[in-house]
Amino acid sequence: MTAAPQPVSGFLLDLDGTLVDSEPLHRAGYESYFAHRGWDVPDLSVFTGRRAEDVFATEPGPWAGLDPAEVLAGVLAHVPDEAARPVPGARDLVVAARAGGVPVAIVTSARPAWVRRSLVESLDLPADGVDLVVTAEDVADGKPHPAGFALACERLGIDPAAAVAAEDSPAGVHAATGAGVRRVHGIATTHPEAVLVGAGATAVHDDLRPLLGLLPR
Repeated sequence: MTAAPQPVSGFLLDLDGTLVDSEPLHRAGYESYFAHRGWDVPDLSVFTGRRAEDVFATEPGPWAGLDPAEVLAGVLAHVPDEAARPVPGARDLVVAARAGGVPVAIVTSARPAWVRRSLVESLDLPADGVDLVVTAEDVADGKPHPAGFALACERLGIDPAAAVAAEDSPAGVHAATGAGVRRVHGIATTHPEAVLVGAGATAVHDDLRPLLGLLPR
């Protein structure tokens, strides 16, 4: 007999690279903006999972000395105006979890407008289609700091040790484990399995469909 899944207090889901395959759009925005400024394109993986303003403020690059918010605004103006594709299983997981009484939070380094657009245009969900959204604007410290995941658990009133997180980046995995989440599933859309396991992911999948098996039957 197959053992029943361990109870899940809530799903804590990253957005970019986890629920929506937005990496090609963001990469195009960075490359276009850097070309516009006459800058060499750096290793863009430094941005994955992190708030872009934090990267511009702390990492060496041609943006040194510039206002991080202004640089980010420039990048966003170059991002293609199209919806990101959903990661397989994303919509089904959100709908099934909420129907089963398991709360769902999006914990993201993005801003509210992008979250709303992703929910409506990419995932075909209402703008309030999840129980909680924690964005870059809700915490003082972005990923890999655990503040976002800790805040999500606090606002949902759930035990992080019984929650399940899904993340595509090492920064996100570190943030989730740092908040006390013990089941962190890596989604290998932007980083290979070995990198996500090395960061602390307890399992790695190509998409979100395997997480449906964690819901109570």
